[in-house]
Amino acid sequence: MTGAGVVEVTEPGGRTVAPRLPRVRGFAAWPPQGSPKKEGKALRTSVPRDAHRTLEADGSRPGAVAAVEESNAGRIPELTPIRVGRMAATPFAFLRGSAGLMAHDLARTPATGITTQICGDAHAANFGLYGDARGGLVIDLNDFDETVHGPWEWDLKRLAASLVLSGREAGADEDTCRQAAQDAVGAYRRTMRLLAKLPVLDAWNAIADERLVSHADAHDLLGTLERVSEKARANTSGRFAAKSTEETVDGGRRFVDASPVLRRIPDAEAAAVAASLEPYVATLSEDRPPLLARHAVHDVAFRVVGTGSVGTRSYVVLLLDHRGEPLVLQVKEARPSALVPHLATAGFATAPVEHEGRRVVLGQKRMQVVSDILLGWTTVDGRPYQVRQFRNRKGSVDPAALAADQVDDYGRMTGALLARAHAHSADPRLIAGYCGKNEELDEAMADFAVAYADRTEADHADLVAAVRSGRIAAEMGV
Repeated sequence: MTGAGVVEVTEPGGRTVAPRLPRVRGFAAWPPQGSPKKEGKALRTSVPRDAHRTLEADGSRPGAVAAVEESNAGRIPELTPIRVGRMAATPFAFLRGSAGLMAHDLARTPATGITTQICGDAHAANFGLYGDARGGLVIDLNDFDETVHGPWEWDLKRLAASLVLSGREAGADEDTCRQAAQDAVGAYRRTMRLLAKLPVLDAWNAIADERLVSHADAHDLLGTLERVSEKARANTSGRFAAKSTEETVDGGRRFVDASPVLRRIPDAEAAAVAASLEPYVATLSEDRPPLLARHAVHDVAFRVVGTGSVGTRSYVVLLLDHRGEPLVLQVKEARPSALVPHLATAGFATAPVEHEGRRVVLGQKRMQVVSDILLGWTTVDGRPYQVRQFRNRKGSVDPAALAADQVDDYGRMTGALLARAHAHSADPRLIAGYCGKNEELDEAMADFAVAYADRTEADHADLVAAVRSGRIAAEMGV
């Protein structure tokens, strides 16, 4: 007799047979049913790997300027010229701000139907370093504004195309740019195969730190990553507060204007943001509130954020502990993912979203091995927001500033990271079975990446022409 009243069955001859337990919801069946690897391989019949080079012309595609204007809807009007100016800077910058336009195009490309939690904006500049709870640095995806459950191919194609564009901007020759895209897809494929062979827990916790460089054969990046790591360790709330705040008469601190990036706001607006922190605390795990309870809220300011998010509402909140040491939170508006309309067009189901901030936070936690311990969400004046630590030892590699011999190394590193992130919510055996051992998928997606980079350069040229003609307002260099 075993525990819990389960009877072990012994066959004649002494062999013990596993107890007959009921199937438990949320767990795998035993014995295993079917072969995910074979199922993935079978998908090559309906969606050949070579088909991923496809980029068709589409008469329903909005023009680049119209797409930018549409994506500006609902943003703060006086800030949209800054967004347009940043997108007009380079073709790579245009790609960074046009996730919705690329989703329109991707919705008309082949897909296997395998879904996972995707970043939705997995371009080459959305990978970087950030701090974990113990003071270490982790390398991973670090932007999840567009995250949804969707086709893994969309993230990988966006990454590949961005590598071609950033490589061109860095001055690399065309062969190097194409090779960077192909290497990213190859690293994704090989990493997925590796994860498929590992015990599940090992795969789940894999390659979240500097060991990734060795796995991805990205040794030429070591010096660059070391320099970025050094800067990241100094990129803290304390340093930001020292530069951006001043002492008040009561011994506290307050933000100082640094227009247009950082500006003070009316007291009523600041009070609404501060009040939203109370429901935010309720979205954290139960061990976190005591940490925040030892900090007092001192000030709130508005701060302009990155290229794709410019014009959305984003605040920084200054907290001080009993010693006057700062902790800065970012309260950032969470808009609906730009991918959602295009997922439906492509035939992928979309579930109702309870809260856009919650969508971003849960998507981030599903994709990262280690996430910010203060990630949560709230609502301010009826709008959904995500909340996170600001300047949590964040650092990033500018892919457009890499040396030519580092571009393909960076591609391999980011491709491996993307595979690990996808493997959290999709069975790596299924995707690995489809991707296979040879380079057919790598070459096809590299062809797509080059073609899409060319398309993006044409889109960027259209936007620049519209800015010069006065059709759309742009504030350059901000």
